[in-house]
Amino acid sequence: MVFNTSSAEILDRSLDRDIHSALYKQIAYGCVGFLIAILVWRVGYEDLLKLSLPLFCVGILLLALVFVPGIGQVRNGAHRWIKIGTFTLQPSEFVKLLSLMVFVDAILKQKGKQISLFVFAKIGIILAVPVFLVLIEPDNGTAAVMGVSLLPLFFISNIPIKFWVLPVAILLVIGSFAAYNVPYVRGRLEVYLNPSLDLKGKGHQPHQAKIAAGSGKLFGRGPGGSYQKLTYLPEAQNDYIIAIFAEEFGYIGMIILIALYMCFAAAGFSIAMHCKSLEGRYLASGITFLISLQAFLNLGIVSGLLPSKGVNLPFFSQGGSSLIANIIGLTLLLNIEWKRKKSSSVPEGQEGTSFLRKPLQTN
Repeated sequence: MVFNTSSAEILDRSLDRDIHSALYKQIAYGCVGFLIAILVWRVGYEDLLKLSLPLFCVGILLLALVFVPGIGQVRNGAHRWIKIGTFTLQPSEFVKLLSLMVFVDAILKQKGKQISLFVFAKIGIILAVPVFLVLIEPDNGTAAVMGVSLLPLFFISNIPIKFWVLPVAILLVIGSFAAYNVPYVRGRLEVYLNPSLDLKGKGHQPHQAKIAAGSGKLFGRGPGGSYQKLTYLPEAQNDYIIAIFAEEFGYIGMIILIALYMCFAAAGFSIAMHCKSLEGRYLASGITFLISLQAFLNLGIVSGLLPSKGVNLPFFSQGGSSLIANIIGLTLLLNIEWKRKKSSSVPEGQEGTSFLRKPLQTN
C-alpha cells in the first residue's frame, strides 16, 4: 500500500524521483527494525527495563536535537525529525515506548510498597520532560498519546486514584483551552464540527478520505484501482493510507483489517494476564494499549469520528521510525510470552540467568 499510494502521486505529478523510493526506504527501515529486534530479544525485556532510564535520557537528548539547525529537519513548520543521510529519524516514536518502560521500572523499584505522592510526582515530572519537548515541536497528537498510554498502568499498578485523577482533569481543561487558542488546532476542531467549512483547506483531507472510503462500497475497486490516490487525497501514504485501502478493498477488506488489530489487542492483553511477573504484566499491558490506541485513533480520524490529527496506523502507514518502534514493541511482547512459557517448564530453582546478572557461584 505504501508503494501503491506514493508511486501514484509521483507519476500523477511528474515528480523527479524514483517511484520505488518510498518502498525501498520502508523495506530498509523494516530490515533495521528486524536487526534491532534480534538485539532486543537477546537482551530480554527484564534487562531492558533496567536500562530504560539511560535510554530514556538518550531519547530526550534526541528530542532536543530536532531543534538544532543542521541536525533537525523542519517540515510544514514542525521540528520532529533528525536527518541521517537520506533517512530521517523521529525520536518521539521511540520515546513513547521508553516512557512506558521507565514508569514500569520506577514502580518495580518500590518492591511492592504503596507508592507515595512524592515518588509519584517525581516520576510524573521526569515523564513530563519529553511530553513538553514534543508539544513545542509542535506535535499535539503524539504528546496526547504519550500521556494517555500511561493511564492503564496507573490502574493496574494500583496508583491511588486521588494522586492522578485531579491533575489529569486539570491538565485536560488547561490543554483543551490552550489548544483551542492555537489557530491551526481551532481550525481543525471547527472543520470537525462543520466538515464543509473549509473543503479547500483543513477539511480537504478528511473530506476526500470519506469519499475514498465510501466509493469502495462492499468489495472495493480492486488492488491499485483507487482514484483518490491521484493527488485528490495528498500524502495518502502517511496518516490517511487506510482511506485508500478502504477504496480498493471495500467494506470486507476493512472488516478483515480491523479484525487483525482486534486479534493483536486480544493476544497482547492475554500475554499480560497470563504473565506471572509484574514487570512482564505491566509492560505487556502498556505496549498493547499503546499500539491499539494508535490504531483506534487513526481509524477514528480517517472515518471522521474524531478530529483530524497526525496519528499514523501501526505497521501500515509510511514511516520508518514508527515501524521500528512498533517492531521493538512486538518483540518485547513475544519475549515476555516466551520467557513465561520457558519459566513454567523449568523446575523451581533452576531458572536461567539474565543478561545483566552473573550466575551464583557455588562450591
